[in-house]
Amino acid sequence: MATTTQYTNTSGRRKTAVARVYLSEGTGKFEINGKDYAHYFPTLVLQYRVNQPFILTGNEGKYDFKANINGGGMTGQAEAVRLAVSKALIELNPDWKPALKAEGLTTRDPRMVERKKFGQRKARARFQFSKR
Repeated sequence: MATTTQYTNTSGRRKTAVARVYLSEGTGKFEINGKDYAHYFPTLVLQYRVNQPFILTGNEGKYDFKANINGGGMTGQAEAVRLAVSKALIELNPDWKPALKAEGLTTRDPRMVERKKFGQRKARARFQFSKR
């Protein structure tokens, strides 16, 4: 008979990145888009952002997760995973919410790229003005 693992499924977003995270009890193995998270996020800063919810709640090495990420850049993807993991940990134990909320990990960052306007070079930058 096959053993069934209990997963907690949550999603997180940041800018245009969307992360779907499947959290389960384990040994601290993180897999993102089929790769180890250390290979997917090569810098220590991004790895810390992914680990931050576990560090704050004292759960380092106690949970595994698999994440599927679409869109965005490296920072947006790391922060989307961080939000999804935070939400999953809160589902497992609501007592961890104050610690995560104090660091701002339960709030989706609403900042998005401002759209480019017509007649301008970028969102706010104008084309260079020439008097003559």
